[in-house]
Order: sequence, then C-alpha cells, then structure tokens
Amino acid sequence: MKVIIVGGGWAGVAAALSARRQGAAVTLIERMDMLLGTGLVGGIMRNNGRYTAAEEMIAMSGGEVFQLIDDNTLHRDIEFPGHLHASLYNVGTMEAVMKRYLLKRGVDIHLSTRITDVEMKGETMEAVIAKKGTEAIRYRGDVFIDTTGTAASPANCNKYGNGCAMCVLRCHSFGSRVSVAAKAGVTEMVARKGAQIGAMSGSCKLLKSSLAGDIRDMLNQTGVAVVPVPKAGIQTGKLAKKACQQYALAAYEENVVLLDTGHAKLMTTHYPLDRLRDIPGLENARYEDPYTGGMGNSIRFIGMAPRDDALKVEGVNNLFCAGEKAGLLVGHTEAICTGTLAGYNAVMYSKGESPLVLSTDLAVGDAIQYVRSQMQTEAGLGYKYTFSGSVYFDRMRQRNLYSIDTREIAERVKKAGLRGIFG
Repeated sequence: MKVIIVGGGWAGVAAALSARRQGAAVTLIERMDMLLGTGLVGGIMRNNGRYTAAEEMIAMSGGEVFQLIDDNTLHRDIEFPGHLHASLYNVGTMEAVMKRYLLKRGVDIHLSTRITDVEMKGETMEAVIAKKGTEAIRYRGDVFIDTTGTAASPANCNKYGNGCAMCVLRCHSFGSRVSVAAKAGVTEMVARKGAQIGAMSGSCKLLKSSLAGDIRDMLNQTGVAVVPVPKAGIQTGKLAKKACQQYALAAYEENVVLLDTGHAKLMTTHYPLDRLRDIPGLENARYEDPYTGGMGNSIRFIGMAPRDDALKVEGVNNLFCAGEKAGLLVGHTEAICTGTLAGYNAVMYSKGESPLVLSTDLAVGDAIQYVRSQMQTEAGLGYKYTFSGSVYFDRMRQRNLYSIDTREIAERVKKAGLRGIFG
C-alpha cells in the first residue's frame, strides 16, 4: 500500500512515521528545502496540558516523535507566565535530526517539490501532480494525507495581518502553500472572529548577541527572561489576534517574555523595532530570520478541511488530514497527535479496516472531537484551541483530563483499551 503525504511540518512527519509503523510505503512531499515548517521556529513542548497529550501518545506507542524532541531539548521543566513544566527544543538542530530519522525509518522524502494539481476519479483521489524545478512529477497513491497547513500566501498576510514578514514559510522562494483538499474540490473552512480573518502566528526571534549580557545569561542558564516594559511603551489589544491564545495574557503586554530555543524567542505576534529598543536591555535588539517580527507575521487558519473524528476529509474517499489543516488545534504537540492518528487511519483505510476514533476519555481524543464540533458553529470558529491554555485547557481541567502523572496517564490509556494501539 502507498501513502502520499503532502506537507512536511510536524503533522506530516508524524503521519509518515505512523504509516510506516503500520507497514505502508510512504512518500512525504514538502515544497521547501527543509522539513518541520513552523516547527523550525517554535520550540515549546510539554507546557500545561501538552505534557498530558504527549504522554498519552507515548502510552499508545505513538510517541517516537516526542522522544526525539525530548532528546534534542535545551531546557526542561521551566516556567513562564501562564505555563508550567515546559521544555524547549533546539530549533537550530531539530530539523536535521528529524530528517535523518525519517530516512532511517524508510520514508521517501521529496523536498523543494510543490503540488500543482490532483487527479480524481469520482470522489477518489488517484494522484497528486507536482513540480520540482521545471520537472513535472506524478505521485500515485492508495491513500493521501493533507498536512499542508493553513498559513500563507503573502497576499493573505498583507490583507489580514500586518504584511508579509518574509517568514520561515518562504513563499517568495518556494511558492505559496497549496491545499490538497482544495484542489480536490473540498470547500474549506476559514477561522474568523468579527472582522479578523485567521490569526497571526505567535512569536518573533531576536539575535541573542543583540541583547544585554544579563538577559543573555539568564536565557542561557534558565531558558526564560521576563523583561518589564516601561508603562509608556505597553501595547494593548494586539494579543487578541494571536493564533496561540494561551499567551494572550496581560503579562505578555506588560513584559517582553523571551524563551531560549537557540534563538531568543519573543512571545508576541509583532513588536515595532523602535518600541522594542526603548526597553532597558534591548537597546541594540535586532530581529533574526525566520519570523522577522517588527511589523508583520504570517496569517494562519485560512483553509481548514471539514473532516470527521477519524480525520478523514469530507467529500474525498481516501484523503485524511492533520495539523492545522484538521482545524483550530494550535501547536506542535497538537500537530504531532493528529498526524499520528491520520497516518494510522490512512493505512487502516488501505487495508479495508475500520478507522480509529480515539476515546474522549483521553485528552487527545476529546480535543479532536470537541474542536470538530465547535467548528460547526460561528462562535466556535472565533476561538483557537490548544492543550496548553485558553478554551481547551480549561475544558481539560474541568473534565479531569489534565495530569503530569505518567502512571495515571498510562492507566487511563489502558482503561480506554488503547495501550500500544499505534505500535
């Protein structure tokens, strides 16, 4: 059986490994020259309920991506405003580590390869058509997974955001994102809240060497630096546009919160450079690509696929989705979880077996089903959902799904009859 995955971010690589574990031949297609997508600049793992979700996946034998990340972690068990027991992986080395592992596991990777079209027979997808340079390539498969994300093109970032930030998605170099689901004729969903379409990506990067020595030392030693903003420089209101609503807290307006992910990760959507340099210790601050953050940033959640709780896309018999393509679940952990399930169910489809729907007694299963139901409502399309904060973390705690006790989490997975299911 042949599984074709389009999109090499965290969802795509997790789907590839999951499908390989089930014995499928897997081709992973990515339009850029590197994997991981926004994972090239993210770096935050295991904060708040993401710890629970990661441990659920490990107990279900779907945790090899999390274990690779843990092995590439710079700081563990750190705290920053609103977040406990977080870890920060090294964004500078993670992509190469992940690529080598995928190749070792037998995943066929095609980089700098951009989808241009799909071939359909009725409601069944037969192939995707791509270009690599001037070469046209046809990839035939038995089942397909769309993990192309929801961010880009620059026109959307200009129209709905503060302008193109020349971000890590590098549309100008590799062409804008292409949605497999949309090419297959699926009418996609768009996040909106009032006049705001989509949401801004969550952070900017600063050169460590441009920061004051005491701030650099604090970042290197503890992983976190919280720098107060003078009262006259506090910017209010912009955090409402963030995709990562778990950071839409007053502490992120009243302070500059920096995390050490190899870069100095500035936890806000954008910050004009002249204002940033008014803050003590940041007088020489300079943005570092990717995600130059002074006035622009990418707009996300434009183009989500309607899907069921097994992550099959509605209207196409053999197309699954994961990551942001599967809806308003925000973050790396969330992408890895949905990618793992999509990869597994793609193989179940090829085998003619029933797809897996995860129990709502688990945080991962509950989140997938809850977000799908909320996206059927106008109000629900205005929220962003994540294991680490905001609307869904509140739900996790209300339903007693949040835990950092690995034995308790493993027992919960066992009671749901899902221990080792992805193995």
